Amino acid sequence: MKDDIAVEEVADTAAFRQHARQWLAEVAAPVDAQGGWGGGEDSVAVFENWTPEEERQRVGVMRAWEQQRFDAGWGALSWPAEYGGRGLPKHYEQIFAEEAAGYDVPKPNELIAVTQQLIAPTIARWGTEEQKQTFIRALLRTDLLACQLFSEPEAGSDLAGVRTQAVRDGDEWVLNGQKVWTSGALVAEYGEAICRTDPAAAKHAGLTAFMVPLDAPGVTIRPIRQMSGGATFNEVFLDGVRIPDSARLGPEGSGWRVALTTLAAERLDSGSLGSGTIDKVLSLVGHLGRDLDAAETDQVADLYVRSMAGRITGLRVRAQMASGSDPGPEASVGKLYATETMRRTSEAVAHLLGPRIAADTGEWGTFGWSEHLLGAPGYRIAGGSDEIQRNIIAERVLGLPKEPKS
Repeated sequence: MKDDIAVEEVADTAAFRQHARQWLAEVAAPVDAQGGWGGGEDSVAVFENWTPEEERQRVGVMRAWEQQRFDAGWGALSWPAEYGGRGLPKHYEQIFAEEAAGYDVPKPNELIAVTQQLIAPTIARWGTEEQKQTFIRALLRTDLLACQLFSEPEAGSDLAGVRTQAVRDGDEWVLNGQKVWTSGALVAEYGEAICRTDPAAAKHAGLTAFMVPLDAPGVTIRPIRQMSGGATFNEVFLDGVRIPDSARLGPEGSGWRVALTTLAAERLDSGSLGSGTIDKVLSLVGHLGRDLDAAETDQVADLYVRSMAGRITGLRVRAQMASGSDPGPEASVGKLYATETMRRTSEAVAHLLGPRIAADTGEWGTFGWSEHLLGAPGYRIAGGSDEIQRNIIAERVLGLPKEPKS
């Protein structure tokens, strides 16, 4: 049963915070007065360092939490009531996240974020009415999980250069190809795939998007070992996979535009990563046992300012997408800004910790930062490389000449 919050109270963010805090206190224990320092996990990994078995178990715990808060009315806050939401402004989601950070609740991993924040909005923008009814509520509640089948071995950042083929056969499509760097494919039920359906067309115009069930015959998923030791990335092989035309997402030949919708949301989600670790950095500073020198103070202050700017940029993009507008270059600005913030975070923490970031002495809150240091460079590629973001900004913001397109 959803909490009964009056309309006038919802309009008051202070009242909303209070209601959220009350509900969280009923279902979860607060983190200790030290901001969680010294208790529980100290992971600040960018890409989770899990085995496939650990991923299935942990994602199961996350799904249970997402379903609990959805059923109580605290999930899908900005979505319409027909999908189980409350139709609130986007910034209410950030308010709830801020309150939830004070309680011992599962934090969503990348697959949960992709499902709720990337795939669900893409279906809302491009899906048929039947697809919307089938997928959106189920994705928001995490009854279904969905990943991205975008990148390929020879077309990582050049999405328009994908070679995976989708050939029409009556009322079906037959898919053949390979996707790579697919986060969460082992535990997801669906993948949003971008495939080439018209080899004769210009490469941006010959693409179509599909929602592919990952248990379909011909789908093979193989984990990829990360340098941090985990295996949450995967390569996905599509060998004669047959799906109905009802699985097509958007008009035939519109796959590029569908992908841009997803990528804008991904860059928005990636942008939050740059600002999401500042509280942990500040907690580390408070437990170093010494004062910061001038250079360290400057580094930490810079991270704090950048985190606030990143959150504001994210709110601008969310507002634009909520208005029904096609994604603008703001998402690229946010994503590029975030990767730089993550790089600076790694440098600052390495400076603060010294050898403790590289040697696992068992001390809480120290060696755990090594996974951030190892994972942060990957976000220069994820969601479109830094070079791609700079091209978008150059062409769409600065008005510089566009690169030739074949």
